[in-house]
Amino acid sequence: MAVNAETTTRNEHRPSSTERPFGTTRHGKPVTEFTLSNPGGISTSILTWGGIIRTLVVGDRAGNPADLILGFDSLESYEARHPYFGTITGRFANRIARGRFTLEGATYTLAINNGPNHLHGGVDGFDRKVWNATTSSTSDAVHLTLSYVSPDGEEGYPGELSTTVTYTLTSRDELVIEYEATTTKSTPINLTNHAYFNLAGHNSGDILKHELMIDAERMVPVDDTSIPLGPLAEVAGTTFDFRTPHPIGERISQVGIGYDHNYVLADAPRELHLAARVIDPKSGRYLEVLTTEPGVQLYTGNYLDGTLTGKGGATYQKHAGFCLETQHFPDSVNQPTYPSTILKPGETYRSTTVMRFGAR
Repeated sequence: MAVNAETTTRNEHRPSSTERPFGTTRHGKPVTEFTLSNPGGISTSILTWGGIIRTLVVGDRAGNPADLILGFDSLESYEARHPYFGTITGRFANRIARGRFTLEGATYTLAINNGPNHLHGGVDGFDRKVWNATTSSTSDAVHLTLSYVSPDGEEGYPGELSTTVTYTLTSRDELVIEYEATTTKSTPINLTNHAYFNLAGHNSGDILKHELMIDAERMVPVDDTSIPLGPLAEVAGTTFDFRTPHPIGERISQVGIGYDHNYVLADAPRELHLAARVIDPKSGRYLEVLTTEPGVQLYTGNYLDGTLTGKGGATYQKHAGFCLETQHFPDSVNQPTYPSTILKPGETYRSTTVMRFGAR
C-alpha cells in the first residue's frame, strides 16, 4: 500500500481530520482513509471502501491509548472476503429468509450468501463499495459524510437508493453515525455498522470478561440459520438476559457457539435512547450505545478462528471481539408483525446511533 503525504486540517484545541491514500481497488478505484481526532485523545479512522471503521483509539483509566477495533493494515485484506470488520452493511443488514420477499405484488430474488439465506445486502453489498466523501467541522465536532447511489436492481433490490452516512466525532468523546436514504421505488432498507470491539485493545485476546448490559426485555428467537422462529421471547430467566450487567462469557456456553441474536429495545423505536453498555474491568474502558433503532444485534465473533492476520500481525481467535449492531429485526421484510423496513418514494429513511466512550 503506497502512502503519500497526508492532507491535514488539525487544531489541537478542537476536533480535526486528516486524510491519506489507502491504496487502489483491484478495479482501479482509489480509496482514502480519513482520521478524525478530538482534543480528549480519541481518534478514529474510516475508509471510503465500505465506510469501514478501521481504527478507534481510546485511553484506559490511566490514560494509556489502545486501538479497540478489529481490522486490517491493507486494502487488499479488506477486499478479500472477511467477516464485515467495521463495515456499513446494507441495503439490508442481517438476514432475509431464502433471499426472497414480496413487495407491492412483485416477488424479488436476492443472492443466497449465508447458508440458505441472504445476508448483509448480498455478495457485493454496501460493505464492498467505494463511497464518495466530504469533511466538515465545527468548534466541537468533526464530520465525515459518505455517499453512495445504489442502482435500481443492484443485488436484486428495487429502486435507485441514494444513501448518506455521516460519522461525527465530538468533543464529548462520542462517535455518532447518522444514516439517511431516499429511493425511486419502494424497497427494504436496514443499515448498520458492523464494527468488532475489544475494549482492552484489538489484539488483547477474547472479550468474555467484558461486562454487558442490554436494555431489552425481549429478543428474537431464531432457528439454526438465524431466521425468526415466531413470537418475540422474554429474556427473563434465560441466558439472554443482560438487563443487569453480566460478563459476556458467563453463560455463553449455554447458547451454542456464542451470541448472534437480535434484542428488542425497550420503548423503541423512538427518540435516541440507551441500548447497551459494555465495560472492560481490566482497562476501565466503557462503551455506551444509544440508538433510534428498535433492535440491536449482539454478535460475539463466534466464527473467528485465528486464520485472519489483523493489524500489526494480530491473530483474531474466537470471541476476539463483540458487535452491537443497531438495526431492525432479521427478516423483517417477511415478518408483518415487526416494525416496517420499507422505504417508499417521497420518504426519507433516517437512523442515528451514538457510541460514547470513556474509562473509569
